[in-house]
Amino acid sequence: MSFRLAAYAVCVDDDRVLLVRCVSPATKESTWSLPGGRVEHTEDPIDAVIREVEEETGCQAVVERLLGVDSRVIPIADLREPGPVPHQNIGIFYRVRITGGDLRPEPDGDVAESVWTPLADVPGLRRSGLIDVGIALARSTPATGHVAPVPVGGFVQH
Repeated sequence: MSFRLAAYAVCVDDDRVLLVRCVSPATKESTWSLPGGRVEHTEDPIDAVIREVEEETGCQAVVERLLGVDSRVIPIADLREPGPVPHQNIGIFYRVRITGGDLRPEPDGDVAESVWTPLADVPGLRRSGLIDVGIALARSTPATGHVAPVPVGGFVQH
């Protein structure tokens, strides 16, 4: 099984959330997600989420609190890019606040745009289940830092 540790930013401001639209280089398929990504070897996850927000959106952010952790195993058949083994993603979710910068696409990256999106519009987006997990964590702030798994299908992807 392949494995990735990632850090994600949940930035909710009034009735909107900051999302990024990722375009797969292989399939050109577009999916909405939260800003965030891989925690590099020896990198602190808080540093990773701040770095990822800036790389993907052009904005500076500060972490306000840890929201929780999500673990998901993606079966071979559901991988975005074909692979020989299932993939496990451990996601650390942080509530962040934007402190500066201007929204822009990621230079030389997979993020085609970053957008403040009304929360009411999220259910109609083709999106990563990470968005649903992040919003659920932000709304409920469970003491365990864990929410129920998000079912995948329809608009919701791994």
